[in-house]
Amino acid sequence: MRDVVIQPTLESWRATARKLLADGVAPDEVVWREAATQGGLFDAVVVAEPAGSDSADFRVPRAFVEICGAAARHSDPERWRLLYSVLWRLARGSPDLLASESDPEVVRLKRLAKQIADADLAARTPGAGEFVPKTATDLEELRAAAASCRGCDLYRDATQTVFGKGPQTARAVLVGEAPGDQEDIQGAPFVGPAGEVLGRALVEANLPRTQVYVTNAVKHFKFLRTPKRRIHQTPGSVEIGACRPWLQAELALIRPEMLVCLGGTAAKALLGPDFRIMKQHGQIFENTGWAPKAMATLHPSAVLRADDAAGGERLYGMLVTDLRKVAVEITSPASARIS
Repeated sequence: MRDVVIQPTLESWRATARKLLADGVAPDEVVWREAATQGGLFDAVVVAEPAGSDSADFRVPRAFVEICGAAARHSDPERWRLLYSVLWRLARGSPDLLASESDPEVVRLKRLAKQIADADLAARTPGAGEFVPKTATDLEELRAAAASCRGCDLYRDATQTVFGKGPQTARAVLVGEAPGDQEDIQGAPFVGPAGEVLGRALVEANLPRTQVYVTNAVKHFKFLRTPKRRIHQTPGSVEIGACRPWLQAELALIRPEMLVCLGGTAAKALLGPDFRIMKQHGQIFENTGWAPKAMATLHPSAVLRADDAAGGERLYGMLVTDLRKVAVEITSPASARIS
């Protein structure tokens, strides 16, 4: 067993890991320790450099290099062991290891890296608060202000801000995740294929479009650009948090009787991170802080992503059933607008 002491930096770990790897030292033969920050007896790396280690020839995926840079900055004391174990496996015949979504070490290492990436994003993300007019009296004033929002980095690549649409007198507000490709191009929510599904479901649910306001938790399109098209990406918690002031401002002006989350991302953001859309859709919640009543249902895009036609019809039926509950709730004599 080798007792290895390094400085708590990526550079120190990398130099030591290269020596250990070239010497054929397996991960379970190494105990990683960090040197005391004030300096002392064990400041030096306690590992002898093997002969010829400078010429050790091994390659790792670029993705691993990026993960190293982030994970090394985490405070988890297990990060050095995790990094070396994954490095060892990559170099010893598992070049596709990072593609695994079930490998415990890969999952944990990626989680560490993501936490650092999220922290970095949050630090450079001012949020939309400073862009929201505090004295706005109508939705058009909010819409105009949102056009120049720079509250997060998504505005850099998006075509435009996609603000909510519908009457200020709406009795229900439907909140999706984020605009898609067509929404980004046209500047309006739910105008693409998912919007067509939603429109059809609203008709079948007897929920007049004149009584609902549709918007998204995030107002800019997040995507991955490929040579042929732009692929939608799910917004992260930092982006959702940065855009929250816009949704709060919309709801403050509309004062709906009911908030309806479309899909798991919106539900987790507004009803709690433990919300499970397939188990809890259609349930009516009170005192959520957003409206007198709140509910979540499937996102229309889930219908489009179904494995087959039968599955799509089943999901569509669930969506319509949930929206019918909304129609009943907002037309009930007991329903009341926030005062």
